[in-house]
Amino acid sequence: MEQTVTIESLYEGCKVGNRQAQEKLYHAMASKMLGVCLRYASSTFEAEDVLQTGFIKVFRHIDSYRGAGSFEGWIRRIMVNTAIETYRKNQRGGLSVEMEEVYEDTQQTFSMDALECEDLLRIIQTLPDGYRMVFNMYALEGFSHKEIAEALQISEGASKSQLSRARTWLKEKLKQLEGGNYESR
Repeated sequence: MEQTVTIESLYEGCKVGNRQAQEKLYHAMASKMLGVCLRYASSTFEAEDVLQTGFIKVFRHIDSYRGAGSFEGWIRRIMVNTAIETYRKNQRGGLSVEMEEVYEDTQQTFSMDALECEDLLRIIQTLPDGYRMVFNMYALEGFSHKEIAEALQISEGASKSQLSRARTWLKEKLKQLEGGNYESR
C-alpha cells in the first residue's frame, strides 16, 4: 500500500539533505509556486528562473524554517522575495512618480462570470513591471504600502500611485475582455 507523503513531512527529509525528499518536495510544489512566480515575472522564462532560484534558497536555508506557520507558506514567501529581488536586479529606470500624480480612484466592479483564472493571470502578466510588482504585493500578498516601498526601494506615495494606475490599467483591460460589459458603482 502506497503511503501518502505531505509537504510538512518532506520538510524533515529536506532538513537532513535527503535528495529524494528534495526532489519530491520540488515536484509537489513546483506548479503551485510557478503560479506565484508567474504573477511577478514578465515572462514564463523569467518565472521559471525565479522558481529555480527560489527552490535553491529553500534547500540552502531550510534550517531557518522555525515552524511558525505552514511550511508551504514559508516556501511561498521565499518565492515572492526571490521574485522581488529579481525585479530589483533587472529594474532599469526605477519607479519615480510625482506626488501630485498620487490619487484615489473610485471603486468600480465588473462581471467575473466569463473570466477564467488563467485569463486574469495573463492580464496581470501584461501589466508594466512596476505596476505588476506593486499590484501583486498589495492585492495578492497583503503587503502594506510601507512594506512595498521598503522592498522595492521606492516611496510609499509611489507605491500608492503604482497601485492606483495598475487598477485603472487592469479595469481597462477587463473592460475590453468583457466586451464593454462593465458597471460603475
